[in-house]
Amino acid sequence: MDEQFWINWLKIAALAVVGFGLMLAAASHPASAVPTMMLADLLVWPFDGNPAAPDQMTRLLSAISGGVMAGWGEMLWMTAAWVLPRQPEIGRRIILVSVVAWFVVDSAGSFVAGVPLNDLGNIVFLAAFLVPLWALSRAGSNKALA
Repeated sequence: MDEQFWINWLKIAALAVVGFGLMLAAASHPASAVPTMMLADLLVWPFDGNPAAPDQMTRLLSAISGGVMAGWGEMLWMTAAWVLPRQPEIGRRIILVSVVAWFVVDSAGSFVAGVPLNDLGNIVFLAAFLVPLWALSRAGSNKALA
């Protein structure tokens, strides 16, 4: 597969981050919190279809974390679209460091909060970035050998 395939994969993963961030931000209002509440019910067992309604502090933190995540996703998109084609090593490093930092903090926090199922979702998100980064790295090293 060519480099553009992997760059497009990274863009799609970045869009997923933006979408998840927007979903979290939408949970700042009770009327639009249903998708986030359903996800929380799925992750915090038992799955009973009756998640607790978020309080004001939780809604505030949803707004903040959703905004940060949407902005991070946009940064990932721009790095994949604009930096990787011109400076592949720098682009790969920016994405790798930010994704690993997110993974470590989010997964540790999920574990400490008693929600280890979130870590499984985090592994999927992590793989969505590591697989194309690895492939792009291999493609770059193959060019250097040619």
